[in-house]
Amino acid sequence: MNSAPPERSVIDSLYRISRLVSETEDAREALETILQELVDVLGASSASVALTNPDTNLLEIEVTRGLSINNSQFALPLGIGITGWVALHGRPLLVPEVHKDPRYVPVKASIQSEMAAPMLVDGSPVGVVNVDSDRPNAFTERDLKLLSLLTIEATSVVSRLWLIRQLKDKAHQLQTLLRIGQLLGGKRELKDILNSITRESRKLMPCRICAIYLLNEDRTRLQLEAVSGTEGPIDYQEELSLSETAVGVAIDRRKQVAIQNLPQTEEHHFIELTQSAGLSSLLATPIICENQSIGVLNAYTDDPHRFNNDERQLFSSMASMGAVAIQNSQLYARVFQSEESLRKNERLTTLGLLSAEIAHEIRNPLTVIKLLFDSLTLDFAEGDPRRKDTQVITEKIIQLEEIVGRVLSFGKSRTEMHALYDLNTLVEETVLLVRLKAEQTGVDLVFQSAEQSLRVEAHKGQIQQVVLNLVLNAFHAMPDGGKVIVTVAKDENLDTPKGKVIISDNGPGVPAALRERIFQSFLSGRPEGSGLGLAISKQIINSHRGKIELVETGPQGTTFQFSLPLA
Repeated sequence: MNSAPPERSVIDSLYRISRLVSETEDAREALETILQELVDVLGASSASVALTNPDTNLLEIEVTRGLSINNSQFALPLGIGITGWVALHGRPLLVPEVHKDPRYVPVKASIQSEMAAPMLVDGSPVGVVNVDSDRPNAFTERDLKLLSLLTIEATSVVSRLWLIRQLKDKAHQLQTLLRIGQLLGGKRELKDILNSITRESRKLMPCRICAIYLLNEDRTRLQLEAVSGTEGPIDYQEELSLSETAVGVAIDRRKQVAIQNLPQTEEHHFIELTQSAGLSSLLATPIICENQSIGVLNAYTDDPHRFNNDERQLFSSMASMGAVAIQNSQLYARVFQSEESLRKNERLTTLGLLSAEIAHEIRNPLTVIKLLFDSLTLDFAEGDPRRKDTQVITEKIIQLEEIVGRVLSFGKSRTEMHALYDLNTLVEETVLLVRLKAEQTGVDLVFQSAEQSLRVEAHKGQIQQVVLNLVLNAFHAMPDGGKVIVTVAKDENLDTPKGKVIISDNGPGVPAALRERIFQSFLSGRPEGSGLGLAISKQIINSHRGKIELVETGPQGTTFQFSLPLA
């Protein structure tokens, strides 16, 4: 049996352990030095330090001397083994002959005796120091007291190193938060902001994946907007009902929600990614803007993890900065839209002045044309197609006069008399006007009338202008020919009876970038287009208390529809 170490040797060892605070910043390096001191002073053949994992509450080997094990091979619950017993009870323990103690868990076949002392921080065990010998009865009660004394000093040193590490980590996190704030402050596009938040959040806290969900307008569903993993953005799409997921709880309560073991819960979001990436734990942090939740920032780990207060607070800060950036992006978009609207109003004002000048110049020659045409003797026999053509020409001249008159009197108070027309006849006459154009462009133009008469109170020229705009747009969409179907029908789905006109083509469809703004002024998909046809058409239909809309569009064709109240 070893003789007890001299007092001088113990004092020197305590001194060397205490100096480690100023000699290193690495707690693991300090523990390795401490173990060597223990082996030298106590004459042990091996030694180890096991620390409590806060996520699993298991004791895991951190450093060893004379042992060939690591934390993946050694993980003890509290109370199991000599090490677990010391951690559970917080008291040192001497075992003269380990093979006679039922608590012993074999680690190395040659070990005969063992001592263990708890590492206590504020009265709670955070780990255990073990020293072993290849001889039975190798340690005495005095050795156990020395081990306890050295362990207390070692715990103090390591605790201070941990604290220094925490302070440095917090300083780094604050610097990172400041940098992220500056980064987000310089972005305007919402998609860029969301991608930046998930990317930087994943870097800020050691997690496998970060994601952002935002609420839709009616606040009933969550749309996945951005996902970032260790290798960059992840292409993953998902939409959830608030009632389907624990993420919805974070939205409703405006509080963070943590799930430590996702696979063992009935969580319905991220299922495919959870399985493929092996995700285990979740921290959901609500994004709150003006005291209202607008979305949620999620962090996922691939190991079971208990999120501590520092991590929760860190993600709350990220969510708060994200809320400010999202709000700024939305405000910027509104300002941009307002500026665009002002510019458009300026163009409309200029266009109005120009239109008035043109109308003034057109009125005189148009009057001459009307007088000369009226003086011609064009009395064709019944059944002669030219008789119908002369009637149409007369109507169009009158319509041109009215258009010129409206332009010149724009802004003045005027009452415009509408008349009752059969919508079938009104549309059919308009289709006849473009029959030659259809033949020239190779378009099969088909008209289908309603089974019954649909009487509407309307301005004939204006409604015909709408039909012409829609039909000619269909022609332009099919320069190599195609088919256009113009259908008149009664809308049976409305409480107020209405007649509807449907114009369908089999062209390539409206470009995706134009669909949401198809009725805006100066918006055109053709270089030669003015961008006013559909905007004017919508204004006309609105003035008739009707509705015009893009029903559907795609590679198989496009369908527009407008409806008018029946008289």
